[in-house]
Amino acid sequence: MDIAASPPEGRERADAARNRARVLAAAERLFSTADPGTVTMDRIAKEAGVGRATLYRRYPDVGSIAMALLDEHERALQQRLLSGEPPLGPGAEPGDRLAAFYEAMLALLDRHLPLVLGAETGSARMATGAYGFWRVHVHSLLVAAGTPDPDALVDALLAPLAPEVFRYQREQRRLSTVEIGAALDRLAHRVLG
Repeated sequence: MDIAASPPEGRERADAARNRARVLAAAERLFSTADPGTVTMDRIAKEAGVGRATLYRRYPDVGSIAMALLDEHERALQQRLLSGEPPLGPGAEPGDRLAAFYEAMLALLDRHLPLVLGAETGSARMATGAYGFWRVHVHSLLVAAGTPDPDALVDALLAPLAPEVFRYQREQRRLSTVEIGAALDRLAHRVLG
């Protein structure tokens, strides 16, 4: 292999970058128009106009493609949690911060539910880096509020944000995002004071 022909380590070849962009755009279209459970690697490859080998070279499965799409939205929210304005960012009481986190997560779910369902369903949700970040954030709020046994409570406070729960509440129960948010606001303030 000619070393001069290889891109520098960490840099993506131009054709690979174009293919990645095509795959992500195609997947986003499919996730927004189809039941996430019916989106397959074959459908994404056809929609993107790339070969299956090209698709599998970068992404092992549909969930990894959905995760790549979600990543930028979750990173933006993580940054706001770390350094944004209160109450979402530092400087507010733990109950207010948890309520603001719930509101921000509901907005993310409302806007990107098909992607989240494609990436974070069932036990796969707990294996994501984003879930780990949300868990650390909520745990730190529980500790700051002096809540007993925060380790046992943190996942219970994140459970209402599971994409399957949100979809059930919106589609089956016909609850608005405002109604769900008001209930989670009460939960946040009752648990964290």
